[in-house]
Amino acid sequence: MFKENPMKITALKTRLTDVPFAKPITTAIHNMRSVGCLLVYLETDTGLVGQSYIFTLNAVRLKAFDEMVRGFSHRIVGQDPHYLTAINSAIWSEINPTGYAGVTISALSALDTACWDLIGKSADRPLHHLFGACRDRIRTYASGGLWLSQSIDELVDEAANFLDQGFRAMKVRVGNADPRKDFERVKAVREAVGPSIEILTDANQALTPKQAIRLGRMLEELDVAWLEEPVSVHDLVGQAEVRNALDMAIASGETEWTRFGIRNTIEARAADVLMPDLQRIGGFTEMRRVAALAEAYCLPISTHIFTEHSLCIAGSAANCISVEHMPWYAPLFREEMEVVDGDILIPNRPGTGFTFDEAAVTRFAIDR
Repeated sequence: MFKENPMKITALKTRLTDVPFAKPITTAIHNMRSVGCLLVYLETDTGLVGQSYIFTLNAVRLKAFDEMVRGFSHRIVGQDPHYLTAINSAIWSEINPTGYAGVTISALSALDTACWDLIGKSADRPLHHLFGACRDRIRTYASGGLWLSQSIDELVDEAANFLDQGFRAMKVRVGNADPRKDFERVKAVREAVGPSIEILTDANQALTPKQAIRLGRMLEELDVAWLEEPVSVHDLVGQAEVRNALDMAIASGETEWTRFGIRNTIEARAADVLMPDLQRIGGFTEMRRVAALAEAYCLPISTHIFTEHSLCIAGSAANCISVEHMPWYAPLFREEMEVVDGDILIPNRPGTGFTFDEAAVTRFAIDR
């Protein structure tokens, strides 16, 4: 017979950190030096602590995220995390005047994820088991390199390094004004890794539809698997035009907020692969809804960054085809991600399977 084991959240605490990159990174629209991460801790009367994080590039406006998260303490403290749908519904109603995108949804994501971490730890089970597991490993691709700011020689060297690390797929950033430059860069990577390695490309919304179509046709000669975010996130009609003109897949959705944003992309028929982002979607609860929505339209998902915390979704969503391996946040965790023969292993540790390294947190900490 089931015996209720109540748990009460007794405190919501946060830490602000800034994790620097080894050197600056450039995409078609970003100049990045670090990721500023807001770490969330939900303490309970059982001694268990739920953890999560959200981030901003270069730690810009990170304090706004902190203010928004702590502003929901009255909806969290004193609650049993198992009543997460009720908690989410209360927060959802409360953010109506502020809006259902941006810092409000990011804060909801942080709280939802930390609650699910507590639920998994309370059950002493990994979350993908609680969600209903379908696998213990998932295809991954190296995403922490091959940037637009790198020379061709640097791209070739890094591609070889990714192969040595066990990756069998990798993503190259594109988006130059001259598509011939992008073609030559991707061609150099293809020649370096050979025909059996999957190459993906990401334009970071830098192109017009006509530019994207021209580049896409060139990249198809190199057997590129997908072109990601070819045009502005606000131009779903244009992205649908690109999708219809090319044989390669169009991947998109990382910049959409909640299931309603993903629904817009689906209804516009603007993507072949949907890429929900844990922070923008609204946490595990909303991510699972998105996976089910995509599956209802026979569309695959491939999770966007947040690799450590997205693995439980990859392990429980049958239509998840891959996860993006992004090492930006790895210095914050005690546990390491494992890549074997092109797959990332989904941990069987309780909750998300990853816990903050408090020595590292102290090292990267910044003032409020």
